[in-house]
Amino acid sequence: MGIYINKGNTAFQRIRRSEYIDKSGLIAVVNKTLFTEQCFSCVTRCRRFGKSMAAKMLAAYYDRSCDSRPLFSDLQIASDPSFEEHLNKYPVIYLDMTTFVTSFRDNKIVGHIQEEVIADLRTTYPDVAYQEGEHMMKYLQRIHGETGDTFICIIDEWDAICREFEGQPEVMDEYLNLLRRMFKDVSGVEVFAGVYMTGILPIKKYKTQSALNNFREYSMVRPAKMASFFGFTKDEVKILAEKYHADFDELEKWYDGYQIGSQPSMFNPNSVMQAVTSEMYCNYWSATGAFDAVTDYIQMNYEGLKDDMIDMLSGGRCKVDPTGFQNDLSMVRSRDDVLTVLIHLGYLAYDYKKSECYIPNKEVAGEMENAVKASNWQPVVTALKKSEQLLQATLDGRAEDVAHAVEAAHSENTSILSYNDENSMACVLSIAYYYAHGDYIFHREFATGKGYADLVLMPRKNVDSPAIVIELKYGKSAGEAIAQIKERRYWEKVEGHADNLLLVGICYDRESKTHDCMIEELKS
Repeated sequence: MGIYINKGNTAFQRIRRSEYIDKSGLIAVVNKTLFTEQCFSCVTRCRRFGKSMAAKMLAAYYDRSCDSRPLFSDLQIASDPSFEEHLNKYPVIYLDMTTFVTSFRDNKIVGHIQEEVIADLRTTYPDVAYQEGEHMMKYLQRIHGETGDTFICIIDEWDAICREFEGQPEVMDEYLNLLRRMFKDVSGVEVFAGVYMTGILPIKKYKTQSALNNFREYSMVRPAKMASFFGFTKDEVKILAEKYHADFDELEKWYDGYQIGSQPSMFNPNSVMQAVTSEMYCNYWSATGAFDAVTDYIQMNYEGLKDDMIDMLSGGRCKVDPTGFQNDLSMVRSRDDVLTVLIHLGYLAYDYKKSECYIPNKEVAGEMENAVKASNWQPVVTALKKSEQLLQATLDGRAEDVAHAVEAAHSENTSILSYNDENSMACVLSIAYYYAHGDYIFHREFATGKGYADLVLMPRKNVDSPAIVIELKYGKSAGEAIAQIKERRYWEKVEGHADNLLLVGICYDRESKTHDCMIEELKS
């Protein structure tokens, strides 16, 4: 058993001793690529979404230095036709790049990687001569030629060097050249039965081409057939919730919301596991370590980025084109680049059918709010602080306080929103009521059967608060707004809340530039 070669299955044994959601179907997908032109895969996803767990699972399955059958016999892969064909059949090279970046901080890190792996290869293959100064790939070719061994190579956190040596292009270029020499050369297909790289960022582009264009890439933007392995599905979380007697609705509110490829509802796996085992529903996202970078990115405010962030904080979505990003954190040069980085980091979710991004859930919304507060966006910070007070004033029926709060929100956001109709008023209200997103689901232009309510706040499950129907009037009165709600019986479509409902009418007088508000409880 070596340091980098044939590490065995101890790491996956530890995973199996813990609560494990079966993602072994990934092995069957990788098996289909072995010994083909498609044997090079790069699967990238954000932190705490199971990257390393998948890499350790693959290493345990392929590694010929151990017997992993007991670890897989009760998993999905055991029933796949390819299971026996590839189980423990290959020498496995397993490289965790975070190990190297923590051990070697100088700009000769690529040389150190070669030295370390060559030393391990020489120990594993003592009968294969090594020529001093020889490139690692040349030595692997000689090993393959003399022994017939064909390797599986697994690289975890492949982009750690790119992230840690950001701003040092010579290191990144040397690193990419090492990967090219290993995998892009025709000899790579002979030496490697398969290569699986994982990390956060996809492979760096030069102009429009990937630096390793023979790799099949699967990412948070384009996961393709790997989508179901990127996180926990709704069905998987329901099983966990039942097993641990956890509240599924709380898990959904806090950790769901990622649309990854064809999977419409994906949960953050790390946060779900921490929540069900600790019996606490809260923010586990801050441990991911990308907070400072997010703060830096959102302050760039490229092409109205700040306005987009405000819209998403208030429950909206933004168009994004992720195709131009070079997959290089030192080359973030546009609004679309920033939004794409945030998608890869998991701070935004991506709807590929609509080319839209959005904040996925309460956990991430809290982190994004913290990032905004840590920035110099003072008008937004002020609005966020006042949002909780606005919600409480609404629930207490303090109409005058609500009017003043909406007026303040209008004043603070006039630079980002025109304010000349009910729709623009609704935008401001969505921002002003941002705090309510934790307990409410927002519906703009809510269909009622007799028209559309401007804004409806529906309590989430297990939230003991009234539903709120808000009607907005521009140049009319708050009384007219309440009258319209009653006349058109908007509450009838607020399912399950007709006996616990607040009617809120808000108007704006364009001459005096003031707001008026009226709040009534629905009386049955």
